[in-house]
Amino acid sequence: MSRVALVVDDDPAVLELLAEMLEELGCEVITQQDAAEALTVLGEDQRIEILLTDINMPGIAGYELAEQAKRLRPGVKPILVSGRETDGYGYPLLRKPLLQSDLARVIKETTGWPLS
Repeated sequence: MSRVALVVDDDPAVLELLAEMLEELGCEVITQQDAAEALTVLGEDQRIEILLTDINMPGIAGYELAEQAKRLRPGVKPILVSGRETDGYGYPLLRKPLLQSDLARVIKETTGWPLS
């Protein structure tokens, strides 16, 4: 059974790259470019176990999305991604540009998932 990850980034190129990396690691990936829509998806799809979100997005910032996601689904594991920010607001932070090995390492540290 594959793990399900929700990836949220307002940059389509980054969104596609992160989704491809996760798929190569064996995850099923759901993508959203809008944080409000991501919350809707998170509420509807109980299979989602991890939330990978950019910090700097229009409307709801990634750390706010992570907070709202935890309130909505306490078991979800948020990981923040940013090319500018250095503060993960208490969540694991991946810095852009990132390697697939960095992504796998942080996911394993956050979730305990054995990834390929």
